[in-house]
Amino acid sequence: MADQKITGALFQSMVIEGALAIAEKKEQVNELNVFPVPDGDTGTNMSLTMAAAMNELHKLSEPTLAKAADTTASALLRGARGNSGVILSLLFRGMAKKLREADEAAGCELALALREGVDTAYKAVMKPAEGTILTVSRVAAQRAVEACQADPSLSAEQVLVTILERGQEALAETVHQNPVLEKAGVVDAGGCGFLAILEGMLDALRGIHKERTAAAPTKESADFAAIADEDITFTYCTEFIAARKDKARNVGRLRAILSEIGDSLVVVEDEDIVKVHVHTDAPNRALEEGLKFGPLLTVKIENMREQHTAKVIEGTADAPRERVIVPAEKKYGFVAVAAGDGLKDVFTDLGVDVVVQGGQTMNPSTDDILHAVDAVPAEIVFVLPNNKNIIMAAEQAVGLSDEKKVVVIPTKTIPQGISAMLAVDPDSKREQDIADAMQTAVRGVRSGQVTYAARDSEFDGKKIRQGEYLSLYEGRLCASGRENAVIKKLVREMVRETSTFATVIYGEGVSEAQAAEVEALLLKENKGLDISVINGGQPVYYYILSVE
Repeated sequence: MADQKITGALFQSMVIEGALAIAEKKEQVNELNVFPVPDGDTGTNMSLTMAAAMNELHKLSEPTLAKAADTTASALLRGARGNSGVILSLLFRGMAKKLREADEAAGCELALALREGVDTAYKAVMKPAEGTILTVSRVAAQRAVEACQADPSLSAEQVLVTILERGQEALAETVHQNPVLEKAGVVDAGGCGFLAILEGMLDALRGIHKERTAAAPTKESADFAAIADEDITFTYCTEFIAARKDKARNVGRLRAILSEIGDSLVVVEDEDIVKVHVHTDAPNRALEEGLKFGPLLTVKIENMREQHTAKVIEGTADAPRERVIVPAEKKYGFVAVAAGDGLKDVFTDLGVDVVVQGGQTMNPSTDDILHAVDAVPAEIVFVLPNNKNIIMAAEQAVGLSDEKKVVVIPTKTIPQGISAMLAVDPDSKREQDIADAMQTAVRGVRSGQVTYAARDSEFDGKKIRQGEYLSLYEGRLCASGRENAVIKKLVREMVRETSTFATVIYGEGVSEAQAAEVEALLLKENKGLDISVINGGQPVYYYILSVE
């Protein structure tokens, strides 16, 4: 196979095998995410993005190389989720530009195609940072091009091997190129995911089709879409083991309390430990009861609604939706991304036409955002991503919407999105005036969140244990540990003497009384604050705070 060239059918097989490879390794890639917060994990986003291409390629019969490459690029663009998925789609879009020029691709064509992909991705990223998937792909492509210049007879297999070998070296170097990665002692997750895809593609090029443990859903798979989200009575599957330091404490009393706040309860005890499994909307209350027995030895909290949504997304990834473009009835319209009925109501009340369900752990695709834009009866549609990992996917919708003009306001948090909408003057004659007002409002907002650690981790020399509370301030880790401690630290970081307005948005499993305690902490820091408390109903984040 030394002189084998890549045909359309072979490229089709390579991309499908690459999609299966990243699906198999997505959890390994997810584990490389620096902060242990539950988010739109890199491996999951890349896997869902590649699944979109795989599902479209399965529909083709003996395609030309141009057809296979263009189908891949188009499907990836529409299915792109998160920044990693968007960059992946850009790499393949650039590759398609070169691959469509020939009926077959030898080694040199493959090297030049990847370099074109790298150029396309770099042009689309405003401030490309070193130590990312961009670095890994650039360095690998450059080595491949240099190898072909030295020996133009290299086969596609030899070039792909060269790309992977140099890519692995570049990936190992990312830990020292990015200060955040160096603090955490890990390599870049996006670069790792990209190499996993290339490894799958190399397998297919060599005629190897592995039995992979994370294959695409089959007809025999469970139909998660048939299970209504409302059928999930409680949100969080909570498990922990507590050391039994207080031998006199009554385990029967623990069972009674947990049965009041949840179901699916299992409590196992012996002389040394108490082990608990419960489904509840108040995992913090369950953990507090466990702590009364002694230190928590292990903690695992999973959002069952989010898992259900992810299963539905994965199970329906092969069902593309027809675009239905609503005619314009007004000049301006708005789309916002948010999760939680309360937040949906907030944005709707502020004038948002369509709210895309999404956020942390559930990054909507470019296609999701495009369909939302299509549904807005306006000539110009402003899009508020409200999450840094959704901005790039939203920006890709700009070029896909010919009928309506799309303007993305790069909001990174829910409070920024709310402030942006409050700044809108619907009677403005110029769209730029609205965009400028929204951008100005965004810059005046400080945002913080309280969530939980999704996995054990170590960052900046500090051990973080799965299940403990985390607070984030402007996207960086503020504190970890017990609930009150992390909230107090966050409030102290956010509030200034000059602060005048604050918002507390509380999520699933948080009571109004608990939210009032956070309001009191804010007032303790600044008695002059005007504070709004909103039941957002959002998953993942116990609290979202903003201060202006």
